[in-house]
Amino acid sequence: MPFQIQDPLYILAVLAGVLWISDWLSKKPVFNKFGIALTVIILTAVLSNLGAVPASSNPIYDGIFSYVAPIALFLLLLDVNLSQLKKVGLRVLLVFLMGSLGTLLGIVTAYYLVQDHPYFQGMYQALAGMFAGTYTGGSINFNAVALHYGVVDKSVLYTNAVAVDNVITTLWFFITVALPVGLQRLFPRKQVAGPVLNSGAGQPSTDEEDVLSLKSLSIWVVLGCLVLFVSNTICNTLSSIGIEVPSILLLTTIALLIAQIPAVNRLRGNMLLGSWAIYLFLAVVGAYCDFGALAGSGAIALSLLVFVTVTVLVHGLFLFGLNLFSKYDWQLIAIASQANIGGGTTAMALAKNFNRNELILPAVIIGSIGNALGTYLGFAIAAGL
Repeated sequence: MPFQIQDPLYILAVLAGVLWISDWLSKKPVFNKFGIALTVIILTAVLSNLGAVPASSNPIYDGIFSYVAPIALFLLLLDVNLSQLKKVGLRVLLVFLMGSLGTLLGIVTAYYLVQDHPYFQGMYQALAGMFAGTYTGGSINFNAVALHYGVVDKSVLYTNAVAVDNVITTLWFFITVALPVGLQRLFPRKQVAGPVLNSGAGQPSTDEEDVLSLKSLSIWVVLGCLVLFVSNTICNTLSSIGIEVPSILLLTTIALLIAQIPAVNRLRGNMLLGSWAIYLFLAVVGAYCDFGALAGSGAIALSLLVFVTVTVLVHGLFLFGLNLFSKYDWQLIAIASQANIGGGTTAMALAKNFNRNELILPAVIIGSIGNALGTYLGFAIAAGL
């Protein structure tokens, strides 16, 4: 049989190879500024434009969009253990929720400032939902909204959104490193120790490199496939009687319920497997990316840059401005803000940077809470702004 570039086995091998190379490159001086997600999209886009992988719909691509991506979101949400709330401390949780409100105010401000344009291809409200989700808790929410509303099918639009998100998130990390120093000089605050935490089972993972076993891998596959099947079945049934509910929203709710089961908390590997699957999904997004169209997307990129910049600035002004009247220390506020804008991983990194070891676990926990909260807020904005 002659070699076929459309062969799903060949395509899957190339995509998996891209993930391996992207992981290696993301640790190098230049590409570490991009992050692995954007590196995956760029490399696959290069291969697609060179003809090494298909640039149009293919059964393996359709399968990744329909099954792999939703299951990846499910797996990543399983770290949201609400029983950990008592370990966060009221102060950290309250500041995080203030930041979430600041994000919503930023989204509304940016939405009416930038306004819709034909080059958004009818996806302007969905884009607002994507940014509302990701700047409440992380990229899980960004992709959940993008999948449901079909933004991923608009590869140039989606790629620009990812690129702008990466740029502003990186800039905000450096701002939250520097801002507490300046504010401490202007408005001195006493640094109060965070909550006292005990180590033990059931704590959320702080690293993707969890250990996968045959048992845990089998359970994740069973749960992922079964929950997606149940979510789709329920949504199709409701749709037949005129009630439209996004399947991913139902999948998120089921994931949160399952995440509270102690036996599930003790298993490891869901973050590793979920991350691999979500990067595979991003590789397909890259394959759809047409460099010719991307080169002419300056207006899209500029509008999205303004949208995201306004959103994050309003978030920051609201959160830090409101806390001028509180007694919370500036480092704690910066960590909570980073949990909103960058997610639990960058919030943890910021806590380490400040040598606030007592805030490392709370940073991860509020980041995982943001993953759950952001999905609901993202869909609410996308559906009704």
